[in-house]
Amino acid sequence: MKKVSIIITCYNLGEFLQEALDSIINYPVLETLEIIIINDGSTEIDTKRILNKITYDYPNVLVVNQENQGLAKARNNGIKLAKGEYIIPLDVDNKLRHGFIKKAIKSLDNNLDIEVVHGNAQFFGKRQGLWKVNPLDIKSLVLNNDIDACACFRKTTWEEFNGYDEQMPIMGFEDWDLWLRFAAKGKQFQYVDDVFFDYRVREHSMLTNAWSNRDMLIEYIFNKKELKHLGLLRELLIENEKLKEEPATKEVLAVLKKKVFRKINNIFKL
Repeated sequence: MKKVSIIITCYNLGEFLQEALDSIINYPVLETLEIIIINDGSTEIDTKRILNKITYDYPNVLVVNQENQGLAKARNNGIKLAKGEYIIPLDVDNKLRHGFIKKAIKSLDNNLDIEVVHGNAQFFGKRQGLWKVNPLDIKSLVLNNDIDACACFRKTTWEEFNGYDEQMPIMGFEDWDLWLRFAAKGKQFQYVDDVFFDYRVREHSMLTNAWSNRDMLIEYIFNKKELKHLGLLRELLIENEKLKEEPATKEVLAVLKKKVFRKINNIFKL
């Protein structure tokens, strides 16, 4: 029985694909893993050649070719095919660590209340150093996403939420949107203070484009019916920061606090 399905999404960038695969393929209990590569309509000849080679060299790796449908759809399509209880999405330019797989399986097997296991990352490429995150804190999560898509979650939870939002106007924040929807329904996250994967920093990435459209994406995410209350919490936290710089707004903020807390107090204990 497969415990974990690792979903690698690939749109071009084939020069990194072998590194991503190499980071997984020598896992000591490989029979518990399933590796699915979704080729989301790559146009580069070299990427197509590498995908064909992987299909031939690794018969146990499932390579699925599809027309370009975007990252959210590609991930969802891969997860739909997955046979594992647990899912780990991996970007084609990153590398997974064996310790992550082992610890995630142990955590989810032993704690039925835990839905997501996440940890730290090691930067490489254009930036070096450790990306150290923290346990889930809703007040932090509504301001910025510090949980990468490369986390491990139950497939049943993904099914409950209908997966990644395929209608997002621009890709790049689809993992943040998913984590917010999980958290809004009280799903439990477990943080493990260890390096789980290696995060390649490069120029002209999808995330760079998302950040340039951050305001539009934030408006889209927090206007969802199930996330409106978190949008109010976000407003309150931002107003709190403004208060530190503009003491004269204290009375205005007090009114805002009263209004917002009345709406969210029954949902989160802040």
